[in-house]
Amino acid sequence: MKKKVLTLAVALTLVSGLMLSSCIGSFALTNKVHNWNKQVGSKFVNELVFVAFHVLPVYPISVLADILVLNSIEFWSGNNPVEVAQTKVIDGKDAKYLVEQDATGYTITNQSDNSVTRFNFDAADNSWSVDKDGMEVKFMQFIDDSHVKMLTPSGAYTTVELNEQGVFAFEQLVNSTAFFAAR
Repeated sequence: MKKKVLTLAVALTLVSGLMLSSCIGSFALTNKVHNWNKQVGSKFVNELVFVAFHVLPVYPISVLADILVLNSIEFWSGNNPVEVAQTKVIDGKDAKYLVEQDATGYTITNQSDNSVTRFNFDAADNSWSVDKDGMEVKFMQFIDDSHVKMLTPSGAYTTVELNEQGVFAFEQLVNSTAFFAAR
């Protein structure tokens, strides 16, 4: 799976290099994810979510959706479908995607094969998880005001202190794991 993520990241980098050489759109989906991330908590929590969303590849997928689908729709129609409503239908080349936002998270449904990806906030244990094909993975849990438990690329959880040193240490852990997984 790690090899697939690395391959996907390289492919996205190459595609985005080609796609970004011409007109640029508003990147509404990526901006919505980013703006939501800024509201999650302190700057340290926001940074941890930012790193986790690269590991899970939420940001790469949202950028790809913006580049390949949403910015093209915006260019030709003048409107970006993400900016219009809370429930969106996004027409992709191979499928339509329904993106729904509710009080506890986000649901993305591929209308061609009915596969569903769900991002959930569980207020009972103060955590965020991603659910794909019935398999739910908790990627972040708030322990207290200064600590969170984060999922690492190896599948283990580590406690991260919400300060510069803690976030930096977690970023280094993620980067070193990704580096060694690529070899």
